[in-house]
Amino acid sequence: MNIKKQPISNSLGQLIFNRNNSNILEIDKEEIISLFKYYGVLLFRGFETNTDIFKQFTSLFSTDFINYAGGAFNRRVINGDETLLSVNDFKSEIKLHGEMYYQQNIPLMLWFFCANPALEDGETTVCDGREFFDKLSSSTKDLFSQKKLKFAVRISKDDWHKKYKTDDLEVLGEMCKNNNTHLKVHEDQSIQLEYIAPAIIPSRCGNYQVFINSLLPTMQLSPDVLTFDDDSKIPDDVVSELNEIAEIITTEISWQKGDILMVDNTRIMHGRRAFADDLRDIYIRLCSPAFPF
Repeated sequence: MNIKKQPISNSLGQLIFNRNNSNILEIDKEEIISLFKYYGVLLFRGFETNTDIFKQFTSLFSTDFINYAGGAFNRRVINGDETLLSVNDFKSEIKLHGEMYYQQNIPLMLWFFCANPALEDGETTVCDGREFFDKLSSSTKDLFSQKKLKFAVRISKDDWHKKYKTDDLEVLGEMCKNNNTHLKVHEDQSIQLEYIAPAIIPSRCGNYQVFINSLLPTMQLSPDVLTFDDDSKIPDDVVSELNEIAEIITTEISWQKGDILMVDNTRIMHGRRAFADDLRDIYIRLCSPAFPF
């Protein structure tokens, strides 16, 4: 199937248009894989889609879909499928981040589907972590090369039951072990978690460095959770620098009904602008590529 494409923005991704009322399930898989590896983010627009077609399409390129156990937010399950989740748990802004970078085992690939856009605002934001790294000051690059991020949080018994989708401490312990997360259980069965992660990682699709992590939304929503691995505070001027860079290089995805967004979660950070109405309905799937990556 011939496809029509153009950049999503001046510096990011590719927008794949429907041509001649084509079936998205008959798209040239090898061309899409090649574009994905090069650009890191693809937006499919103008195709006939629905929730079932979205699931079929994502399964053409992906495997190992996960259910978001251990995730930071409460996500509504769509149509009883725990691998198909709403991202509308609240309406405020979410700053740029890599998905689930507060644990070791991350989904390598993300898919978003616009079941319905907001009346206004609510754009999904994306940026290239490679470009983000290039724009960091030398001193900030040096800082993040010397120190890692430490996420430390206490969670009540009821909350970790919901977060990890289990009430079994042995199961929780195994999950934490597999994620290289230190677990401490208190007498009231609340838990303390600690996870240490780099802020900068090497790319999987090229010889370059990528700034991708969960620093900005954590500092936005739960700043007490995050320090450096030596327990020192992340300087305010560094956080300001990161927020300034984020705004400079952010691309906004203004959703249209039926849009599908394909994201490399080892390179592309994403977030969201605030919105006010109840119409916005965006779904996500978390997975791994079903091709060498």
